[in-house]
Amino acid sequence: MSRLATSLAENRRTRPWWIVLIATVLCFLCHSVVAQADDSAARLREKYQSLTQQLAHNPFHRPLYLESQELPSALKGDIYGVLNYPFAAVSGALSDPAQGPANWCDVLILHLNTKYCHASISDSGTVLTVNIGKKTEETLSSSYRVQFNFRPVASTADYFRVELSAATGPLSTKDYRIVLEAIPVGDNRTFIHLTYAYGYGTAGRIAMKTYLATIGSDKVGFSLTPDSSTSEPQYIGGVRGLVERNTMRYFLAIDAYLGALSSPPNARLDKRLADWFDATEQFPRQLHEVSRADYMQMKHNEYQRQQTAQ
Repeated sequence: MSRLATSLAENRRTRPWWIVLIATVLCFLCHSVVAQADDSAARLREKYQSLTQQLAHNPFHRPLYLESQELPSALKGDIYGVLNYPFAAVSGALSDPAQGPANWCDVLILHLNTKYCHASISDSGTVLTVNIGKKTEETLSSSYRVQFNFRPVASTADYFRVELSAATGPLSTKDYRIVLEAIPVGDNRTFIHLTYAYGYGTAGRIAMKTYLATIGSDKVGFSLTPDSSTSEPQYIGGVRGLVERNTMRYFLAIDAYLGALSSPPNARLDKRLADWFDATEQFPRQLHEVSRADYMQMKHNEYQRQQTAQ
């Protein structure tokens, strides 16, 4: 045996047992994470295949499928859609641990109700500090602050999953989750699944009922439901309509953000603002709230405000 081989053999024999144990555990965890990502990718591919007809034929005029759930104390909206961007570009922009948090702020600020978003590192990990408010301009002190934890759950060559979660929100709402997972479906297309969900307590239930009985009384979602008083199905209203509208707004924000990446850096903000507003105006019954000029001015102001920690 050579002197080098003898030395390596002795090192293996004398290596502390706890180093071997840690290495074994890390190896197991690595294989476990990869296996879970593979299973998730396979499940999402099956979903993509099962939605072939819905993605090809729907009222959205794009490959998109939306569903929602109303539970006793929670709401959940899910959108499945195909985006015309390469998987590597989508994954790099939205799941990268370094750049993803700031990019998500650029996504979230497009939503009418997002007044501020700032990414930072804390003892518990990466946090997005988000202020939620009205659909018109207001001071941060008049809005509600929510702390989202940013967590890239999985990232492989053909699958990623990223989660934004907040334990508490305004008016006793809780357990906020924005989850995005994706797989490639061709050289330049990506199939994504977006979930937007939250729970609520008594105060949240009362606030939603008050909103839906007053200024939100004529608001509807996208799903159709039978109406016993007419022979035609009607758009769903109530809290399911509420969660469907916001899920769609977040989906369109992701699309607008990715679409602007090909523009020069100094033109990206105007590009994504204009694209988001134009996309929402394709669904005026559900999503129209403010004029284009008011939206652009408000979001320019809010974007400038979030460039520094508030």
